[in-house]
Amino acid sequence: MVESGIKGPLAIRRAVRQGVRLAWGAAAALALAGCGNTYRPVVTAINPVGPAAQPQKYALAVASSPNPNTPGLVTLVDFSGDTVLVTPNVGVGPYFLAIDPAGVTGYTLNSDTTLTSFDISPSLLTNQVLETTLLAGANPNGIFPYSQNTYVTEPGRNAVAQLSGSPIALHQELPVTANPVWVAGISGGARAYVISQGSTPGVPGVAAAIESANNTISTTIPVGVDPVYALMTADGKRVYVVNSGDNTVSVLNAQTNQLDVVPTGATNPIAVGATPVWADLAPARNELVVANAGNGKGVGSVSIVNIPLCSTTAQPTNPNCNSLNPTDAAGFGQVLATVPVGHSPVMVAVLQDGTRAYVANYQDSTVSVVSLLSNTVTATIPVVGRPIYIAATQGTPTGKVYVVSADTVAPNKNSVMTVIRTDTDTVDTTIDLQGTGVSVKVTQK
Repeated sequence: MVESGIKGPLAIRRAVRQGVRLAWGAAAALALAGCGNTYRPVVTAINPVGPAAQPQKYALAVASSPNPNTPGLVTLVDFSGDTVLVTPNVGVGPYFLAIDPAGVTGYTLNSDTTLTSFDISPSLLTNQVLETTLLAGANPNGIFPYSQNTYVTEPGRNAVAQLSGSPIALHQELPVTANPVWVAGISGGARAYVISQGSTPGVPGVAAAIESANNTISTTIPVGVDPVYALMTADGKRVYVVNSGDNTVSVLNAQTNQLDVVPTGATNPIAVGATPVWADLAPARNELVVANAGNGKGVGSVSIVNIPLCSTTAQPTNPNCNSLNPTDAAGFGQVLATVPVGHSPVMVAVLQDGTRAYVANYQDSTVSVVSLLSNTVTATIPVVGRPIYIAATQGTPTGKVYVVSADTVAPNKNSVMTVIRTDTDTVDTTIDLQGTGVSVKVTQK
């Protein structure tokens, strides 16, 4: 799937297990003849050595084979050591990767009209990858694992397929407005939203609400022109829809199931930079970071948007604040900064501590590091090939940023995944993907 106006597929979770070693020594029991004293065994603990334990975490990258009609490949990389653990095959020509919210199951859409699903495990074998054949003419362009169901957007049938079971199979199709492109939601949320562009260019798209209780569509909400991406906040209260056709972000109130009513002086949709294509949340700062591809004549940018909801401290300026359905706090929707980055940015990934955002610049073969403390670019990191997908995760002593490029590289003529350390913002290593790169995801952000 092309998730933006930039050419090439855009599609990202990884992990590792590292334990703390503990050694034990013991003193032997000793009976001294003639003294009558007996000495009990003594066990002495030696303080743990080595680095602190890391959570189990992986990066998962997918690549299509350079040979037509040949299965693609999933590369599972451990977080701490950047080691390739397994490389099982998936369907022919994979072009979209997704993982479930728990980070335990991966999915790919493949050009042979199949969907594959598999456990994210360092012992995964090709024969353990499950395959599901999708309906003819569906032309699926996205997967969204959601609680007990998996939704697949089907622009060829103007529908969203609801799948469940193992291997997952079609349960029903939900008719939606023409050209659905994305599903946004959180696991366990009351509802998810299907974003559709419509059949007429230049006309606003819509968001259709799927009720998780009964898997029916309850309402359709207008958004901006040519929506390409959407995401829901972790608390399930707001949805942000990126509209590339009119340079805006629409805000949905997922609790009232309608367009958000913004504070006086704010607007909905929110005006951002030229041709927005992606966004990520900085929850620690109550900010939304939007990647803008630009007009093709100069560099792109990121728009940093203030998105606080009312709270105890914001109560004086929000007299109607309700903890069950909070209103937007003062300053909601304000664009705090527009930061120039490289040419043709395609994606942005934010560290969850709110310190930095990493922007993949397709045309420049670089990643821009944007400080969310100063709203400036603090580093520009060259990567191998033109990046099409980026994912970030935190850790101790360093987090990692994974960047997949679609370009093939000599001598193997494969794409590579560049791994960046977040403590130094330098390239740690590159990993051969044994094919043409498509996407990367991490199991924990």
